[in-house]
Formats: sequence, structure tokens, C-alpha cells
Amino acid sequence: MSHTIETWYGAISSALMSKLANIRLLICDVDGVLSDGQIYMGNQGEELKTFHTHDGFGIKALLNQHIEVAVITGRNSRIVSDRMRALGVQYVYQGQGEKLPAFQEILSALKLHPSQVAYMGDDVIDLPVMNAAGLGIAVANAHPKVRLDAGYITVTRGGEGAVREVCDLILQAQGHLDDAQGTSI
Repeated sequence: MSHTIETWYGAISSALMSKLANIRLLICDVDGVLSDGQIYMGNQGEELKTFHTHDGFGIKALLNQHIEVAVITGRNSRIVSDRMRALGVQYVYQGQGEKLPAFQEILSALKLHPSQVAYMGDDVIDLPVMNAAGLGIAVANAHPKVRLDAGYITVTRGGEGAVREVCDLILQAQGHLDDAQGTSI
């Protein structure tokens, strides 16, 4: 294990690194994971979200290593569609009040076993998929119940680079962290 990863995120157990080494798909919630969870509403009814460039870099780095990335979110937003298209994320499921059917559909399309999937969430709507995936991950500022059920809790808060943290850990566990340095977003 690289000293750099420990310097960045603290000690990572060998059991967690073993799980990360098998990940072929990272699925993320949006609000509270890829964004800070705040929704900005304009006077004309427009909705705005912020996305961190570090997360974008991590997603592109995973995709460059042939590790798929997907999004399953309860809300519908053109902003999410546009951002995921810009990053090259093909599996985008919005308006999912119940997320397990989308999870199963992605696994079927990619011919993956749940043990090959990591899911990042922040609230109780994410628990069914977090518990079905091989590795359920909560962001640092997730709801307390979600943090209790998680196999890993990020050091970084949702919307502030938590997805990048997980991408770095996956890349490290699979021996590709140094390869990611040439990634462009």
C-alpha cells in the first residue's frame, strides 16, 4: 500500500483493499455525494447544483481504466444529464424513488456480480443498494444511519471530493493510481 494513500486518507485495511481490488463498477448517488446536497433555486424556477472537479477527474480516471461508473438518483435534473455526459458516464438513472431496480438493470447490462460493485450514498434511500452492493460507502457527512451501515466512510464530505477519494482508493487497490496522472477532464 502506498504511503501516499495513507497520507491522503489515513490507514486503509487490507480487507477493504481486497474488496476495492475487485470493483468493476462504481455507482454514485448525486445529491449529497456528487454534489454538496444543497439545491439552489432561482427566481425563475431554475435549479442549480455544484459539482467538484476532483470528482470529475476521479470518474474519468476510472473510466480510462475500464472501470464503469453509474449514477442512480431520486431526482430528475438536466444538470446531472449534462455533467455525466461530459464525463462519459453512460449509465444514468434519474427519478428513481426505489433504486434497486436500476441497480439490477445495470448489473445485468454489464454482466457483473454485486461483489464487483461499490455504491456511494448519503441518505436512507441509498441503503437498499448500499447493502446489495459488494461495498457500501457513505460520505463523511452522510446521515448517521447510513454511516452505521457502510463498509467504508470517506474522509471527504459529499460534493467536496468524496467520489475522487473512492476513485483513488480503487485505482490504488488495482495498481493504477499512477496511471491516472495523465487523465484529462
